Amino acid sequence: MARVHNYYAGPAALRIEALEAAKEELLDFRGTGMSVMEISHRSKEYDALHNETIDLFKELVGLGDNFKVLLLQGGASLQFAMIPMNFLGEGKSADYILTGTWGKKAIKEANIIASARIAATTEKDGVFFNIPKQEDLDLDGNAVYCHITSNNTIFGTQWRTFPDTGSVPLVADMSSDILSRRFDPAPFGLFYAGAQKNLGPAGVTVVAVREDMLEKINENVPTLLNYQTHVGKNSLFNTPPCFAIYMVNQGLNWLKGRGGLDAMEEENNKKAKLIYGTIEGTPDFFTSPIEPESRSNMNVVFRLPSEDLEKKFVAEGAEAGFMGLKGHRSVGGIRVSMYNANMLDSVKDIVNFMKDFAQKNG
Repeated sequence: MARVHNYYAGPAALRIEALEAAKEELLDFRGTGMSVMEISHRSKEYDALHNETIDLFKELVGLGDNFKVLLLQGGASLQFAMIPMNFLGEGKSADYILTGTWGKKAIKEANIIASARIAATTEKDGVFFNIPKQEDLDLDGNAVYCHITSNNTIFGTQWRTFPDTGSVPLVADMSSDILSRRFDPAPFGLFYAGAQKNLGPAGVTVVAVREDMLEKINENVPTLLNYQTHVGKNSLFNTPPCFAIYMVNQGLNWLKGRGGLDAMEEENNKKAKLIYGTIEGTPDFFTSPIEPESRSNMNVVFRLPSEDLEKKFVAEGAEAGFMGLKGHRSVGGIRVSMYNANMLDSVKDIVNFMKDFAQKNG
């Protein structure tokens, strides 16, 4: 079996251990004689998996009993609409800090439903090269919540320190860096993550919502789009994406076995230091447009001296087994998306490829 180095931004790499476990149990889930894709979501066997997944997530993140964890569908894009539907309305507003494409999409949905204001944006000529500083924020103390995107896959920026919003709860799209580092959940009223970047396969979205936020939910929210519905039914109001949840469970068990978020954060910092150090150490060939203090540990974006060399880099990288290196179509360049599943040894290999390519083409 020939496994490549998978650096796609999402759907992204899964741990081989999780894939092998799924392969082993594909036809016989925990002795049931059925696949997890065949078994009833009302069965005791699936129920045990479902609750175990929720408990593992809470344990790894460090969530107390005041947080409810939901396993939903629709991706982060549905959360862009569900959040304002549940919490905004006449006379209510929310702040949005725009640091990339997904933040812009989120505020667009919010303004369809109610009123949302831009508390800060780092957009310049259609691109985002940095995360705003605390003094750059124009925050509304009466906002229902303040929405951020913790990591920006397209532009390669990441909040290193989350903004201080006072008594206004933070709401965050953490799709691309969830479980990559330790953070204090206390300021967050809600955070969510589509699984397909750093949690598991596409099809499930994890939402963590603080209990006091549930008290603020509007009346007359459609049943399936109401967070209270899913809290009350433990995310089993309708048929959940059982196999995707099973794969998230495998990934969470792997992460716990590796030492949890503290160990993963240390590994991710080493990976980032290695690849950014290579970029900075070859300034005549590799350049990063992102301000150093805003650079993402998950999605490293950089440019080469010409677009022709970038095309050659992507092509030769694929031949060498490095897949998904082409930057997003809106910004071009090169992007190396190194989520939790992309371990340090793999990053060492791509760094060696980068150095060799620069030597041959510089």
